[in-house]
Amino acid sequence: MGLSISNLYAQEKKMWAKSFLNKEAPEIVVEEWLTEKPATLGKFILIDFWATWCGPCKKVIPELNEFQNKFKNKLVVIGISDESKRKVKRMRSPKINYYSAIDTKERLKKIYEVKGIPHCVIINPKGIVVWEGWPLQTGFELTEEIIENLIDNY
Repeated sequence: MGLSISNLYAQEKKMWAKSFLNKEAPEIVVEEWLTEKPATLGKFILIDFWATWCGPCKKVIPELNEFQNKFKNKLVVIGISDESKRKVKRMRSPKINYYSAIDTKERLKKIYEVKGIPHCVIINPKGIVVWEGWPLQTGFELTEEIIENLIDNY
């Protein structure tokens, strides 16, 4: 029995952060919520580490808006920037329609050892990281189907 295509690809996924896959997720710590604090109990949590100056980060925002909208009963999307409140609030486009926070001290970003953004982490309701990575990486894009499968297989 040979290697399947998915097994070949799995060996090539690049990470710009420390892997927490299948491990307990660190506690979510932020300096300030720019939206109300989300109710996360019993839900999947998608954390997006991002910045206003980052082109790929901005490219992902409309997709994250869609994920929040489509899976609103089972998923909470949280964007965390290490920039100032003023800088994040000044960004008008694309509009963020999910939960947003800042942490200029980069506490959570340092725990995950994020070296490249955007970096997304999906945590299941039991607090275990079930997906992680750069959401635009060819062959490993974060898609609606992936989120649906994570939720359905939980």
